[in-house]
Amino acid sequence: MTDSLAFRVFTEPQQGASYDDLLRLARHAEHLDYDAFYRSDHYLVMGDDNSGLPGPTDAWITLAGLARETARIRLGTMVSAATFYLPGPLAIAVAQVDQMSGGRVDFGLGTGWYAEEHTAYGIPFPPLGERFDRFEEQLAIITGLWATEEGAKFSYDGRHYRLVDSPALPKPTQRPGPPVLIGGSGAKRTPRLAAQYADEFNLPFADIEQLAAQFDRVKAAAEARDRDPASLRWSTSLVLCAGETEAEITRRAAAIKREPAELRKNGLGGTPAEIVDKLGRYRERTGIDRIYLQVLDVTDLEHLDLIAEQVRPQLG
Repeated sequence: MTDSLAFRVFTEPQQGASYDDLLRLARHAEHLDYDAFYRSDHYLVMGDDNSGLPGPTDAWITLAGLARETARIRLGTMVSAATFYLPGPLAIAVAQVDQMSGGRVDFGLGTGWYAEEHTAYGIPFPPLGERFDRFEEQLAIITGLWATEEGAKFSYDGRHYRLVDSPALPKPTQRPGPPVLIGGSGAKRTPRLAAQYADEFNLPFADIEQLAAQFDRVKAAAEARDRDPASLRWSTSLVLCAGETEAEITRRAAAIKREPAELRKNGLGGTPAEIVDKLGRYRERTGIDRIYLQVLDVTDLEHLDLIAEQVRPQLG
């Protein structure tokens, strides 16, 4: 566990956000010295009570724009779906965005899970076992391409992907590559892949005991590979709904179509004091280094102000 808790902003733009909305929030987060600005990688709104207007935005196109329009804040995906990409072009895109940002990119990758968005946009959605197989091969290929020395070639012969004498270019600014984030609740393959490839492990929307149990699985998998678990960063993601008064909490909950009591139970709902207490308990029990604040109302810049002023100084 690091000495302080890093606060990161995590958005879900498929629920309804333009690039300009995200840019405004990212710049505000940078102004307030948040550690990172992340976005989901989804193409379809979730839930029947939201239109998703103006429509989805592409994750890596968004991050490329933010890379040029911010200066300090780290940028990443929580997480890109392996089903959306071929590994070679994805390695190129992420390396380029890392160059464009001056080395501020984190790379989150997962199997993909939301079947309806694949159907809606004509993206193949294989069974879970095959998705995990493709995910594992993508991790090997992308990190292998980045790590290949300039002037050398990279080849890979897998079940789903085959690369022959790739020049493995371009190179990201960060070497051997951007930090890799892997997450999820799987009990076997997820911990093994995290132990092999991840710089950070994230389990989102989990209670304290679920988080501790999954962290223990990943730590055991790391030790089985003779890897020090302390070489990983540990994080979780929780929806944010903070307010100085009950009326403010209720207003913010209504804006995202949630209930204050449910958000207090399952997220970071409540007053700054309540949130400090909850994060302190998470940190004491699980050793998290980073908290991703899921900000669902991207127009509410004052929400970030409140956390920066009254929560982060007590934990950061």
